[in-house]
Amino acid sequence: MSVHFQSPIALRRVPDETMADLHDAGFLRLLQPSRWGGAEAHPGLFFEVQSTLAAGCPSTAWVLGVLGVHAWQLALFPLEAQEEVWGRDSTTLISSSYAPTGKVERAPGGYRISGRWSFSSGCDHGQWAFLGGFVPPEKAGDPPDMRTFLVPRADYQIDDNWHVMGLRATGSKDVVVDGAFVPEHRTHRFTDGFKQKSPGNPHNPAPLFRLPFGQIFVRSVSTSAIGIAQGALDAYRAVTAKRIAASDGGKVAEDPAAQTVCARAAAELDGVRLVLQRNMDELMTLVSAEREIPMERRVQYRFDSSLAVERCVAAVDMLFTASGGRAIFEGSPIQRFFLDAHSARAHYANNPDKPGRNAGGVMLGLRTTDYFL
Repeated sequence: MSVHFQSPIALRRVPDETMADLHDAGFLRLLQPSRWGGAEAHPGLFFEVQSTLAAGCPSTAWVLGVLGVHAWQLALFPLEAQEEVWGRDSTTLISSSYAPTGKVERAPGGYRISGRWSFSSGCDHGQWAFLGGFVPPEKAGDPPDMRTFLVPRADYQIDDNWHVMGLRATGSKDVVVDGAFVPEHRTHRFTDGFKQKSPGNPHNPAPLFRLPFGQIFVRSVSTSAIGIAQGALDAYRAVTAKRIAASDGGKVAEDPAAQTVCARAAAELDGVRLVLQRNMDELMTLVSAEREIPMERRVQYRFDSSLAVERCVAAVDMLFTASGGRAIFEGSPIQRFFLDAHSARAHYANNPDKPGRNAGGVMLGLRTTDYFL
């Protein structure tokens, strides 16, 4: 009996076998609380694993980053919510879609939510979903109260509409909800995440869980770009080392332009890695010492995370352009990294324009306009 293997790209989601490998390796639980069997690892280790995997399969790394960070965020919820998700099976996964595109109504003991949330990466593997939404103010003039709503799989439908050019195996489909009730304890306020004072902190007191929510989330969607650029560089080196120029029959590896592209891409990757590693180490040092994270540093961390993606995309573009006409053919080793890099850049959190303006404004004495930090 023959077994037909369907590629992740054709499947449009990470295969179950790959997810089992991620579970077995413990990668999905690196940021999970120890009380639930997690490793409570330094986030730098988690992001290093994500980056390494992205050099081989960007989609797998993207899903790991998103689902793995949700284990961290659930630790910020009230203990009752953690028990509901992990009480029977502490390997249970949660997908997400944080953009507040749905409708939220107050109800006795909680809220009712309805609507459509897009880009829920890895949703086929999740038994719960984090969905973003604004709670209507109780009094006119009150500030908006954005929250994450934790919803069980029975309360939402998955719309299989993920037909895209890049990151095709992430399965980032739409989640549709029709009037699901969410009790108060299954919500998490964004302001609590910003202030580093969440309901779950007394139950999960490790410094890891006092990191600002925004800083962890944005890294989960920017870090894959580092591995994508590394994968593109690896592919470029493998092909170019053996490539013969059609124009004169010479070895392309001896072309100074090819050599320079290789060196520049490697240097760019080195710079991005060092900046993001430094930032995460600095964050962990501050929260471990129970010291305040200066606002100027918070906005800079946020900008650096988004700028890293732009720099990685530029490196991939440089390598792709230098790869010649054969790079545009299907099956070209570098083509997938080119498409995946631009797909990663399309994520809202990976656009450096607003974070850059905000960082510059704070440097010039203005107040931050971004609280997703």
